[in-house]
Amino acid sequence: MMLGLALGDTLGTTRGKLPADGPLRAGVSTQLACFTAEGTIRAWVRGNHKGSCHPPSVVWHAYGRWAALQGIEIERMRQRWAHGDDVWPDGWLARVPVLAERRGSAPATVAALAKTEPGSLGRPTTSRGCHALTRTLPVAVVGAAHGSKQSVRLAREIAALTHGDPAAQSAAAHAAVLVTHCLISTLEMQCSQSGERSQVRQAMMDGLDALADADPGLTGAEHKKLIRALLQADDQGAEVGRLAKLAPDATALSALLGGLYVAGSFPGRDQVGAALRFAAMAPDGDSVACVAGALLGAAHGVEALPVDLISRHELAWVLDTLARDLIAQLTDSPSGSEYTPGWDDHWWDRYPGW
Repeated sequence: MMLGLALGDTLGTTRGKLPADGPLRAGVSTQLACFTAEGTIRAWVRGNHKGSCHPPSVVWHAYGRWAALQGIEIERMRQRWAHGDDVWPDGWLARVPVLAERRGSAPATVAALAKTEPGSLGRPTTSRGCHALTRTLPVAVVGAAHGSKQSVRLAREIAALTHGDPAAQSAAAHAAVLVTHCLISTLEMQCSQSGERSQVRQAMMDGLDALADADPGLTGAEHKKLIRALLQADDQGAEVGRLAKLAPDATALSALLGGLYVAGSFPGRDQVGAALRFAAMAPDGDSVACVAGALLGAAHGVEALPVDLISRHELAWVLDTLARDLIAQLTDSPSGSEYTPGWDDHWWDRYPGW
């Protein structure tokens, strides 16, 4: 899932036209998704050791580290987060050079980080951009571990930190559930093309069915839009005009509808590369391809991602490490807890619980 979203982000940013050789550059959605994953790990570390935690606040701190690396409000960030002479930004992720490079704009996220306090649910604004969704995709792993209801609430709250539009928050929550169901679905790796189509579509349909129970705020109109986008992948699949109608702009809802349509149009394990290149043709190709890559990566596993592209991506090791560590934290708590010793003495230094 993590590698799929990153490949989609990269292909979408270049409109599907990658250089013939050399490293593939990460986009800003990938950078932010890295800090969402890291912040989620640190939130669970804190909860295990302190007994209570508000995960969105810990993820907000993670975005503050990204902003400081990017040169955004450095002194104010340091005053807000640094403790005395302690090294800050802390944690291993802050030492990755690529994350300090500007890789596109995230205006609503940057504007929110420049303020003193984060946004929250019930505080509506006009911010409805795609980063509310794309950076929140790693929350789907929480849903796989603890249930879709928890990922819905967490995705909404994390989206609301910077994007106050309810539709953007809903799109982030609904994407988390769909990716969760792709992650937990049991797929047969050795199957026919038609079987793959059935299995991938079934995973996404299961996610759409689960939304009604997982998200009490889901409206009938929202549910119908999502179902229609997936059904159109069967009736009018892989049509550039249809993609443009479903995903006409850079909003979170467009990213979700477009990503769902692309994943449904290219469900085969050998079609991931073609899917991402098609997604890149959307008016805002990076966000649509990011969502499609997350869905297909989650559904098929890393083996289905194009090796020639993954091996060139500059954050491949970082993304793989975060993915493995996120699963380890949710299932095994390597640093232990308040009352139980852990098995990794360095985990707290890698993921300080605050």
